Amino acid sequence: MLSVGEGDLVEMVLIPEGKRATLCISSQVGCAVDCSFCATGKQGFSRNLEISEIIGQLWVAENSFGVPRDHANKKVTNVVMMGMGEPLLNFDAVTGAMSMMMDDKAYGLSKRKVTLSTSGLVPLIDKLSDVTDAALTISLHAPNDQLRNELVPINKKYPIKKLLESVIRYVEKCGDSRKTTIEYILIDKVNDSIENAYELCELLKMLPCKINLIPFNPFPGSSYKRPSSMRIQTFKKILQKEGYITTIRTTRGEDIMAACGQLVGQVNDKTRKKERLQKRIEVQTIS
Repeated sequence: MLSVGEGDLVEMVLIPEGKRATLCISSQVGCAVDCSFCATGKQGFSRNLEISEIIGQLWVAENSFGVPRDHANKKVTNVVMMGMGEPLLNFDAVTGAMSMMMDDKAYGLSKRKVTLSTSGLVPLIDKLSDVTDAALTISLHAPNDQLRNELVPINKKYPIKKLLESVIRYVEKCGDSRKTTIEYILIDKVNDSIENAYELCELLKMLPCKINLIPFNPFPGSSYKRPSSMRIQTFKKILQKEGYITTIRTTRGEDIMAACGQLVGQVNDKTRKKERLQKRIEVQTIS
């Protein structure tokens, strides 16, 4: 967790895996998209991060967390724009930071190693292909518009059909044979049924893609629950049977409420409680 600007808090996560080290970085303080399953959205939106605050997360990771650049096998190898915020709503700063990450005179990361994840702002996906050909990940989370409208409100403006068409345009313009990654959060008895799995397979036939399943991370105030391991595996097996490369994201930090958007919320809650307590003490002292 980093403090930026005048005390704003943002999350970044460094994930070491063998010779690979993936850094998940934030693009905004909070988020305005307000997906119903996301703890970050419940914190509201404060501001966009500056380009220096975005690229600074990579600098901090490589200079403060034991991955110095003079250690070729330990430096950050992958960057994913999947932290707090909707990256495309901070377009200029995010694309500027990504360009710096891929610049041989700066960090020199391959375009295959820098990934932007979006909830699906169609016009900005089209604009993105004019300035970068980095990897693209789509936060889909539902196999139909009715359900996605509930989970990802931006879908009411940019429905699934238009979203997938924009992704196809992006891939074609970039001239890349890579499969787009589809992120799909699994919420118990909401979008994890056998019917949902087959519907998702049918929906994605038009798009060369791989699917990353994300078991829901519970957080205070949410009525959603994580599916059982059996439901998760059943969903995965259906996708694999239909020919999709499918992975299940390993949850990290859940035991200390530090998984995907949870940490800053916990700190903010504790800070507000501390401030309320301090005010009560001051009132009692004055009395």
